[in-house]
Amino acid sequence: MNTVTQGGAPSAEQTGRRVEEVLDRLAATGDRAAGAAAEELVRALMDFYGAGLARAVALLGEGEDAGGGPGPGSGRPSPALARLLDDQLVAGLLVLHDLHPYDVTTRIRQALAAVPDHPAEVLGFDPGTGTLRLRLDAGAGGGCGCASTAQSPQQSIEGALACLAPEVTTVELETPEPRAPEPVLLQIGARPAGAR
Repeated sequence: MNTVTQGGAPSAEQTGRRVEEVLDRLAATGDRAAGAAAEELVRALMDFYGAGLARAVALLGEGEDAGGGPGPGSGRPSPALARLLDDQLVAGLLVLHDLHPYDVTTRIRQALAAVPDHPAEVLGFDPGTGTLRLRLDAGAGGGCGCASTAQSPQQSIEGALACLAPEVTTVELETPEPRAPEPVLLQIGARPAGAR
């Protein structure tokens, strides 16, 4: 299985699936000790890389830039950390390790902004169930209404959310009702002279 995205960087989602597949294959061998050791190895590596990422975020987010930019307590990341947050792979790793500095609402907005072909309005997010309710904008390209195009916005939005807001486990899309055509304006004027 390939764990590389189009840009050459590993995909967190595909890599996670690959790790699960390898652990499942080990479990299928019946060797419980090997399966347990493999799971312990994965946890140890996750803890190690998570600690390293936490240190990097803390170091990048601490100081001000040369122009007196954001520093501690400003509520905004430093320019260097902001550049890392703009990278999908890095942002996904920070979310995975619960290190992303933005709350889930902000990350949902960022994910939706990454899907400009299907603009949507957030109607609500229930953190208890992981359900995000959205309404597609009236002018959004929803296609002809057939099943294949009707799923396109759903898939695009879910894909964007998977990286930045994995807390969202279900997306409920409302599509706007088609607008009725405007009535034709009839001009009523005086009868032409000589007409009966």
